[in-house]
Amino acid sequence: MAKQSVADLDPTGKIVLVRVDFNVPQDSDGTITDDRRIRMAVPTIRSIIDRGGKAVLMSHLGRPKGEVNPKLSLAPVAKRLGELLGKPVVLAADTGGKDSTEKAHALSTGDVLVLENVRFNPGEKKGDDASYVAGLAGLADAYVNDAFGTCHRTEASMYAVPKTMKESGKPAVVGFLVEKEIQYLSDAVGQPKRPFVAILGGKKVSDKIAVITNLLKICDHVLIGGAMAYTFSLAQGGKTGDSLVEPDKLELAKQLIRDGGDKLVLPVDTQCADDFSPDANKKIVKAGEIPDGFEGLDIGPDTATRYVEIIRGAGTVVWNGPMGVFEMPPFDAGTKAVADAVASATASGAITIIGGGDSAAAVEQLGYAEKVSHVSTGGGASLEMLEGKAFKTVDILDE
Repeated sequence: MAKQSVADLDPTGKIVLVRVDFNVPQDSDGTITDDRRIRMAVPTIRSIIDRGGKAVLMSHLGRPKGEVNPKLSLAPVAKRLGELLGKPVVLAADTGGKDSTEKAHALSTGDVLVLENVRFNPGEKKGDDASYVAGLAGLADAYVNDAFGTCHRTEASMYAVPKTMKESGKPAVVGFLVEKEIQYLSDAVGQPKRPFVAILGGKKVSDKIAVITNLLKICDHVLIGGAMAYTFSLAQGGKTGDSLVEPDKLELAKQLIRDGGDKLVLPVDTQCADDFSPDANKKIVKAGEIPDGFEGLDIGPDTATRYVEIIRGAGTVVWNGPMGVFEMPPFDAGTKAVADAVASATASGAITIIGGGDSAAAVEQLGYAEKVSHVSTGGGASLEMLEGKAFKTVDILDE
């Protein structure tokens, strides 16, 4: 069912508590290296403050394990958000405690407050800490979920807080980002424009078992790349040299090959090297012929050509996981070829969705993010949607 969104909310004079996903990458100095998740939340924040509301934002950052860790403070995020909004953004020292309560109640119309990292409080991961939940729920008059990257997790700020607020008669709705993510991903699975092509990469078959199984039922083609291709290759009796494989998943790979039939498309060649380095000795070999002392680091050129042809003829494309070590040329060639083909398919009218995580990082790095229909902000969440799972954190929100 369709959920009410922030557009349906009248924020005039209200404090609106917004769960965002500001879990952004940072370098060793704490400098934000990719602010995309912050930028993607701006439309929802602006909708609230431009229509007379006051926004209180909460997010996690990293894995502080219920303890205060200055290196994982949201201070740099609040600073960057202020730059994007063109106005000061206040940072509270806690999450639903004395400081955030005082600062929330002191907000004027159009002001923005960022709470400190919710995972500094052990109640966040616990999920049902009554005092912690009550502190957050009491801060505001309405709740907005705009944190798609965390929608598959029922942590307190994602589930118990909106549940508590709803029980006291307060609205709980989706933000523009979550609304867009669900629309793209649910439509892709439920009403795909055909041919429907899924591209799956990454390290492990075990990470994508449920996704592959579900997509084989609904896709016309499922293209496999990344290191998990070598487990499939080993399952077919091939040689994988020193490549990353999951020996305990060989029977599963065999079963997926049997179930997939012609739908499951595996690499026909591999670019391998004798060291994990751009300066290593390199070879292009047929799939299943990687010599000892070499490891596969990318799909080969024949595979890339085959995949490009399939992708360019697609009506819907969902891509999750790079084809190789895209961060290290020349092992980015396969990922580049796929990204270019996805962009071409988009230009020809296909719906193209990049499913977060490393594939999102790859299209950003390679300059294709603006040339596809949608780049998801949630790797794990987008995978679970592609598995066909429902999210309790979204189900709880107002219809």
